[in-house]
Amino acid sequence: MLRMTLTTTTALALLMTSASVTTAFGQTITLWAGDTGTGGEIFAELAEQFEAENPGVDVVVEEVSYQTLVESLPVQLEAGEGPDIAIITDLGGLSRFYADITDSVDADYFEQEWGQTLGWLRGGDTETTAIFGMPTTLTVNGGYVNLTLFEQAGVPVPEEGATWEEWAEATRQVAEATGTEFPMEMDRSGHRFASLAISYGAELVDEAGNPVVDDGLKAAIEQFVTWHQDGTMPMDLWGAVGGATHRELFSDFLNADTVMYFGGSWTLAQMDTEVGDLFDWAVIPAPCGPSSCTVMPGGGAMTVFSHSQNPDIAGQLIDFYARPENLDYYISNEVEIPSAVSQIENGVEYPSASERTSEALATFIAQIPKMDDAAYRFQGWRYQRAMMNAMTTRISQVLNNELTVDEALVRIEEDVNLAIQAGG
Repeated sequence: MLRMTLTTTTALALLMTSASVTTAFGQTITLWAGDTGTGGEIFAELAEQFEAENPGVDVVVEEVSYQTLVESLPVQLEAGEGPDIAIITDLGGLSRFYADITDSVDADYFEQEWGQTLGWLRGGDTETTAIFGMPTTLTVNGGYVNLTLFEQAGVPVPEEGATWEEWAEATRQVAEATGTEFPMEMDRSGHRFASLAISYGAELVDEAGNPVVDDGLKAAIEQFVTWHQDGTMPMDLWGAVGGATHRELFSDFLNADTVMYFGGSWTLAQMDTEVGDLFDWAVIPAPCGPSSCTVMPGGGAMTVFSHSQNPDIAGQLIDFYARPENLDYYISNEVEIPSAVSQIENGVEYPSASERTSEALATFIAQIPKMDDAAYRFQGWRYQRAMMNAMTTRISQVLNNELTVDEALVRIEEDVNLAIQAGG
């Protein structure tokens, strides 16, 4: 079995030869996994057992960057190319590329374990019961705070129910008292911004699947811009990087350059191993906006693509990964929030996680019941990626004085409607 870590360039070069490799071996299944955490390693390890159970099948697990999955994979899929399977996060947006694997998996078991989240893979089609993949994990957006800096500054940590503005004020006080570079940072991500927007009353998409640009979104953008203008957030991230480019900020939190970092649950394992005991940290409950105290749900799913020459065996591989013992092994080692109902009900042991990480995980899970209906609706929308990219791009233009907030709102709506018209 071939295992390697690929850069975006290498991954694209490999795609040019993927067709000939599949033809040569006949039963080669290529799976793309993100290069964060240990997911790729775990799926490669488990695949050895699948190969032993299925002689003649070769599973190739490749680790690629998140940027590749977000930007390069959709381009390849449009051309009918790419891996047989990938673990993706744009569940609704890529739905037109999925293969129906209902006959290759235990359909009743899948419905029992993932009844709600399977709908995110159906692109808004409420009529179909087809199974297009296996949700791997749930994720939850959220904030990490440096408790050591709060202690050094003598500033009380805001309690549950605190507003975004109260968090901004508290972190400004801490940054000033401790000489920390920035009070707050947020990943350059439309998904992360959606947590703020929905808490301010933004709907983003209505129940009929139409984009919504409303006063809640305007208020959230205005507040976000103000924080960049007054130094609460760094201008050189959302303002300096162009277009819809995604960028995460874990390294700034690791280096204690920011008091509060708004990212998500998927960095918990990395937080545990790399931050460790450098300073005391915690996950905070969802900050509140005028409308709600909500964050965005998310998660990955392992899907088979319709261009695969071996969709049945690829579906069987997903069914293998879905076995309870394999799910438990993956979730416990990745230190992630499970997506399967039985795991959520029965709990999962995390032998490698510290007590602090276990507490953080519990805080993330506690946010799930509080999530606004608009957050769930947005997560399953086929054009979610178009809306997220539009918000990221246009907010950056506001920060660079290229657009006013009102002009940005008009452009966001235009961008998403163009994507809908194009069917992309």
